[in-house]
Amino acid sequence: MPISTVHQPTHVGHTATPRPRPTSIGMVSTYPPTQCGLATFSAALIEHLHLSTGSLGVVQVLDELEPRPGPDVVAQLVNGSMDSAGAAVRRLNDFDVVVVQHEYGIYGGPDGADVLEIVDALTVPTIVVMHTVLQDPTERQRHILLRLLATADVVVTLTQTARRRLIASYGADPAQLVVIPHGAVDHGPASAVEREPDDRPLVLTWGLIGPGKGIEWAIDAMAGLHDLRPRYLVMGRSHPKVVQRDGETYRDGLAQRALDAGVADVVELDDRYLGVRELAELVRQADVVLLPYDSREQVTSGVLIEAVAAGRPVVSTAFPHAIELLADETGIVVPQRDAAALEVALRRVLSEPGLADGMAEQAARKAPELFWAAVAGRYRAVAAELVAAGLARVS
Repeated sequence: MPISTVHQPTHVGHTATPRPRPTSIGMVSTYPPTQCGLATFSAALIEHLHLSTGSLGVVQVLDELEPRPGPDVVAQLVNGSMDSAGAAVRRLNDFDVVVVQHEYGIYGGPDGADVLEIVDALTVPTIVVMHTVLQDPTERQRHILLRLLATADVVVTLTQTARRRLIASYGADPAQLVVIPHGAVDHGPASAVEREPDDRPLVLTWGLIGPGKGIEWAIDAMAGLHDLRPRYLVMGRSHPKVVQRDGETYRDGLAQRALDAGVADVVELDDRYLGVRELAELVRQADVVLLPYDSREQVTSGVLIEAVAAGRPVVSTAFPHAIELLADETGIVVPQRDAAALEVALRRVLSEPGLADGMAEQAARKAPELFWAAVAGRYRAVAAELVAAGLARVS
């Protein structure tokens, strides 16, 4: 049943006078202490919006009530609870603009369809951030995305690839779309990794671990790199939904694969979930960041953005975001599920004179536009323009 009134889109104008007070922004998303990429994304965005925006508030999406929500959480949207949905919408409609973070897997209902009732009930300008844009969606996934396109005032994609896909495959209006990259932490100027003569080169993969991450192919690649004495560190917990479904079967399988391949002395599976500062320090120490993902659909990757912003050389499989971001020799892109190709690329980065330094220099040129301060400024500008356009229409 509908929560309340249906939101009518307001298209952004370019000549309206800005509102004199800072724009207040509400956000709908998973949020810490939930451990997932979207929660981390939203927390970083809110942190940097706090620096110069008006009032902010988060409606936290979760499967059950969080007894100790953070100070930015103004309401909790418990999947399957109409009462919490109604309360969330009422709170969101108190803001000038609402930002809805969209992933199919975080909202209630089949493919997260419950998000549609939330967006339909908003009476204020709405920005929908599409973290996943599938090339071959199911009929229901396509329906959800088309409904979001029809209801949102502005749709943000995190890559040009996703924008082109929305236009070509979903008929989106180009004027409605804005590309704002995934943000990254500014760790200061990137510097070369300082190594002692006996130090082993560090190959780093991080993030929530589960099937589809392609780590098995990376482990196979290590067998041919023994002469370089690498240390392949896989940092991160297993994805909570994977653990709920399968326990630690995937992680245990990776450990057994390393043993069978004779690289148990090379591969380290560390199940910690590092804080921002700890992770930043670890990334800065990496000789190469490895993204061996199986997916050919992934249009955005926070890990990829963080690696480039930190000035680290990258070896990645050919998912869309990597193809887009690494095209100018910022990294090396190889086919999915190809251990031999990963081995060749890693050997080049770790041993070819000047290659890693050249990649780092290319990455450093891109970094400023990827930092969270710049990204938050883009969201702030879009929100203020929406509000100004609405005021101009009614004045």
